[in-house]
Amino acid sequence: MAYRHFEFIEKHAGVLGILTAIMVSLGGLAEILPTFVAANRVKLEASGKPYDALRLAGRDVYVREGCYLCHSQMIRALRFETQRYGHFSTAEESIYDRPFQWGSKRTGPDLARVGGKYSDEWQRQHLMDPRAVVPESNMPAYPWLATGKIDGADIAARMRTLRKLGDPYTDADIDAAAAAVEGKTELDALIVYLQGLGIASEPRQAQAASAVARVPVTDGAP
Repeated sequence: MAYRHFEFIEKHAGVLGILTAIMVSLGGLAEILPTFVAANRVKLEASGKPYDALRLAGRDVYVREGCYLCHSQMIRALRFETQRYGHFSTAEESIYDRPFQWGSKRTGPDLARVGGKYSDEWQRQHLMDPRAVVPESNMPAYPWLATGKIDGADIAARMRTLRKLGDPYTDADIDAAAAAVEGKTELDALIVYLQGLGIASEPRQAQAASAVARVPVTDGAP
């Protein structure tokens, strides 16, 4: 009897298409719904704050210059990755990122924990002339960032928009934005952004363990 039902379905393309769509939808829901439920449960620590004005400007420079095309910000929960880069990435760390900077390619190393690994001056030299500090690097130079100025009014407007999307910026944060970026270059902002991606953003319970497990990286541009 069951064979007759299958035969009927195979001989009627419309019925087969409808049943296929139903099964694909059910499978998709089984995969997608748990992700949405988990996303709604993401909670920040009490110290969790959105990007300040200068870091926000630096992040915009990072996105504009396409840094995410060669660098990921997603450390997977694999031993060889945590030994090299630090504790694996968590959802809480990206809650204020629009869009996420997880990336899908590593022409250069992962940057999720790069902050504090190098000095500000090293970062500056590396961005201006990568091969001056890492001879084997294939990263392009970004000399124009040293002359590009940050627009305080634009950053304040971005913060107001992000507040509408849920970021907890206060009126004081927005009012102080222009002063915070006054006289700063795009290079300054990008360095501040990169230096904020370090150990301080790791889950607290993992900081001590990852500090022991971390292996210094010297084979590529950050």
